[in-house]
Amino acid sequence: MIKTIVFKIAMCLWFFILSPVVLIGLISAKSTRRIFIFSVFGMLWLARAIAGVRWEVIDTVQSRAGKIDPRCVIASKHMSILEIAVLMVTFQNAFFIMKKGLLFIPIYGWAFWRMGFVAVDRRKGATNMKAVSDRVSIQINKGLTLAIFPEGTRKKPGEGVRLKGGLFYIASTLRLPILPVGTDAGLYWPKKGHMRRGTAKVWLEPMLPYDAPVDDVAAAIARNSV
Repeated sequence: MIKTIVFKIAMCLWFFILSPVVLIGLISAKSTRRIFIFSVFGMLWLARAIAGVRWEVIDTVQSRAGKIDPRCVIASKHMSILEIAVLMVTFQNAFFIMKKGLLFIPIYGWAFWRMGFVAVDRRKGATNMKAVSDRVSIQINKGLTLAIFPEGTRKKPGEGVRLKGGLFYIASTLRLPILPVGTDAGLYWPKKGHMRRGTAKVWLEPMLPYDAPVDDVAAAIARNSV
């Protein structure tokens, strides 16, 4: 628990120290993304150095050799901050659908907006998926790749995969294939509690068509997740 507390303090200090650089980087989307990804690499390094949490990306399709068409929807299991960070450094052109409130975080919230993240306000009831899809389409046409957590919130190890409809609406409307992503990050960097030493894995599963059945996508995400 002490290592977890020390890490969280160090992480906050790291982002605080880097915030003036992020602020200057807001001059362009490109510079914002480069600086933000650097900050994420720093956070991952702190997690390894202080808490002993490492990470590894495993492409389950060997013939793909890590070359993935950017015009797709990355549909990832969500267990902790770690897989968000790993997706950011692995797919450096990625953008996320996120809670609108995160935009109001000083400097870093502005960076999310500058990088093309799409914010939704769930407090107003059902999300207008047509409006979200239109905004996603704009970012896709800029060459960015959508990453989404189709379960909607972080899950604990052992919880089954239950997908919401937003993923399938966007994928079918924009005709984007789906890249399922599994992880066991919750074993090492849980939603609550202390971090545990070990190597968290993120699995890139075989691509599925935009009209793949819900059960097939859920099974692919769950295949290597815990």
